Amino acid sequence: MDQNSTSEDESMGPSEDESSQSRFPLELSDSEAVEVLWQVRAQRRQVNPVLPETVTRLSTPEGSIVYLVGTAHFSDSSKNDVATTIRAVQPDVVVVELCQYRVSMLKMDERTLLKEAKEINLEKVQQAIKQNGVMSGMMQILLLKVSAHITEQLGMAPGGEFREAFKEAGKVPFCKFHLGDRPIPVTFKRAIAALSLWQKARLAWGLCFLSDPISKEDVEKCKQKDLLEQTMSEMIGEFPALHRTIVAERDIYLTHTLHQAARCVEAPPNNQRVPAVVVGVVGIGHVPGIEKNWDQELNIQEIMSVAPPSRFGWVFCTILKGAMIGMLGYACYRAGGGVGRALLSMPAVQSLLENIRPPAA
Repeated sequence: MDQNSTSEDESMGPSEDESSQSRFPLELSDSEAVEVLWQVRAQRRQVNPVLPETVTRLSTPEGSIVYLVGTAHFSDSSKNDVATTIRAVQPDVVVVELCQYRVSMLKMDERTLLKEAKEINLEKVQQAIKQNGVMSGMMQILLLKVSAHITEQLGMAPGGEFREAFKEAGKVPFCKFHLGDRPIPVTFKRAIAALSLWQKARLAWGLCFLSDPISKEDVEKCKQKDLLEQTMSEMIGEFPALHRTIVAERDIYLTHTLHQAARCVEAPPNNQRVPAVVVGVVGIGHVPGIEKNWDQELNIQEIMSVAPPSRFGWVFCTILKGAMIGMLGYACYRAGGGVGRALLSMPAVQSLLENIRPPAA
């Protein structure tokens, strides 16, 4: 699997339609089998499909079509929207709003994901800090806490629509599956760098004490664009820099990957290049931004760079490390020499000390 995509190139025949399968000779050459499967998919593809209202249709100058499915991340109806769209249009490529750091959720079963989403343990804290740095890692933990809160309230693991897309893409001959989102460490580091100290404190406080009850009806309301735009407007007013890095910049990145996926494909038997059909599965909050950026010239290099640590970040890390060492030293003193040495030798403690080491100047 490369950084931006993973391919579902294992072509699956129309096993669910045995009557159509019996019309084809059993002994075919590889090239003949490819051509037959291509024809089967063409027959299944609906030219003017009737799709859910959450689907937006985009096109490229070459004639490729992108069906953009806007979803709510904790929604059963979003899963149905994704399945309906993929079955109707039989795409060449499916693009989802995931990066390589979150791809594991595609193959986990619902029960395991539900358990993982509810639990935030020391191992997850260490991994977040090691992957993203101290400030970005702690912000990721706070956002995981929000996800765990929603999971607890709804009894539903996040990302069901992406797993549904992965499953349905595997049933379409020659369909490729692409990871279309910007790597999450880049997003978190840019988001933290864009906030002032006061904004970081306010955001952390709000996330720490999130406890409002959430119902499945509330989640479904998120698929209504008017409510979503109102929510976005409120967030822009309070944390405009956060909206820019977490939403607007990712709109640009997702638009770029959708354009890449919509390049013409080679059709058998003569490898003639023909327009592609693409299904994009993204949170509905990204749909307006993708539409806005669709016909623009995009430069994603500008949104992939991460600024070097600030002097404040260096000072903060130094203070944090000193505080941790002080607390560990006091714990060793209270526990006695033997217990203290055992505590300091624990892999978890050593890893934490290593991870909070301040960056080189």
